Amino acid sequence: MISFEYPVTILEKHLDTFGHVNNAIYLALYEEARWDFITKGGFGLSEIQEKKVGPVVLELNIKFTAELKNREEITIHSKVLGMKNALVMEMEQSMIKSDGTVASKMIIAFGLFDLSKRKLIPPTDEWMKAIGQEE
Repeated sequence: MISFEYPVTILEKHLDTFGHVNNAIYLALYEEARWDFITKGGFGLSEIQEKKVGPVVLELNIKFTAELKNREEITIHSKVLGMKNALVMEMEQSMIKSDGTVASKMIIAFGLFDLSKRKLIPPTDEWMKAIGQEE
């Protein structure tokens, strides 16, 4: 199972009034990490716009387990866990602090969406390659 890594520095713009990362920012950072690895895998925004097919988030569950603070260096690990059914896949993403502490973990259900037909479609070979699931 391939794990993608995305380094991040927590910045002032990520903080809330308590001085730690705002909960909504976690989702934005996790999304940045997903865009990074699918783009590197050949399935970025230009390909999505051209093919009219792209990923959609269907469900997510996030747990916050350690505080993230200003100027902290973290790494987001992302790995596809597999197919839930013929159209829906599952992924785990974790934010790991420099000392190895898991700051948060998210399980996300997602699918491949045909923008013209407005429905989920089975994963294509190109998509499977972009998410590290080619055989």
